[in-house]
Amino acid sequence: MTQPAITGHGVFTPDQSISNDELVAAFNAYADRWNADHASRIAAGEVEPLTHSSSDFIFSASGIESRFVLDKEGVLDPDRMCPRLPARPDESPGIMAEMAVDACTKALEMAGREGAEIDLVICAASNHERAYPAIAIEIQRLLDCGGFAFDMNVACSSATFGIQAAADMIRAGSARRALVVNPEICSGHLEWRDRDCHFIFGDVCTAVVIEPAEEAQGDHWLIHSTRCATQFSNNIRNNAGFLRRAHDQMEDRRDMQFMQNGRKVFKEVLPLVSSHILGHLSDHGWQADDLRRLWLHQANKTMNDFIGKKVLGRVPEAGEQPNILQDYANTSSAGSIIAFSKHSEDMAKGDRGVICSFGAGYSVGSVLVERA
Repeated sequence: MTQPAITGHGVFTPDQSISNDELVAAFNAYADRWNADHASRIAAGEVEPLTHSSSDFIFSASGIESRFVLDKEGVLDPDRMCPRLPARPDESPGIMAEMAVDACTKALEMAGREGAEIDLVICAASNHERAYPAIAIEIQRLLDCGGFAFDMNVACSSATFGIQAAADMIRAGSARRALVVNPEICSGHLEWRDRDCHFIFGDVCTAVVIEPAEEAQGDHWLIHSTRCATQFSNNIRNNAGFLRRAHDQMEDRRDMQFMQNGRKVFKEVLPLVSSHILGHLSDHGWQADDLRRLWLHQANKTMNDFIGKKVLGRVPEAGEQPNILQDYANTSSAGSIIAFSKHSEDMAKGDRGVICSFGAGYSVGSVLVERA
């Protein structure tokens, strides 16, 4: 069967960013207003007052220092607390497609390819700005790609699941050359008014080109093996959906945004991911000592440090398990690809690594790669 390889990668980064201090100032202003508006109910013991956030709390809980967003003003407005992204005419490119074109163009340039040489586009992301037509098909048109395109959603694991789907199609011959693109507008589904999670997410888009290794135009990454797994859990959930009107749930409801039971997620996901990676390595005949790098999902520094130590059997050395969430925050499925894109060019031919993403579902996907 055909040997697939990653031959190009690209990252679109918004030009606006929010520091922890800026985010805290906005949240605390909102909390003060909310507490003043509900002073009588708070005094009566009917509701709890909102507690201030702090930059120290955010960094200690997550390792995040800042995040990129498409609209900073709306997020930091205490009267709004969410991005302002005006609806576009149907004839104009969608926001996700526009982000995707930027990241895909960079990936194509690295691979030495044109859009017309692509015959598969997979738009793999946690959220899609509309139900149909597929965002992937819009991207296909904007880049003048051939073949076919489709959307997929496995939450924070979408990128690795997309890579597996594309690699399998190339192995089987149903596609020749693919773009897997991950436009994540996480600011749109984050509840910025919730102290426990208001700091978690940022916006970004990543893309990779996957094609037969024998046709690579330059240095590339052999995809030796992919593995995906899912296990149902409600501990990370978002109830928004197309049946919302039918459920008479059009009001502003907390469960229509990102929700998680952080303690349970931490306790249950860490062993799931660690055992998944170790099992994948073992079944493919690789040892932990064979790995030069782990590119993990960028959700929480403590989680990544735990997984890195568990997989390697020791504390990772500097650079072995790079984090980018201090600058980007959690960018859902794109996080592991940002880490790969920004921390892979220094590796030599023959060096091996694992790209791994994990999240809601629960879901986890891993990709074993080698520099060639």
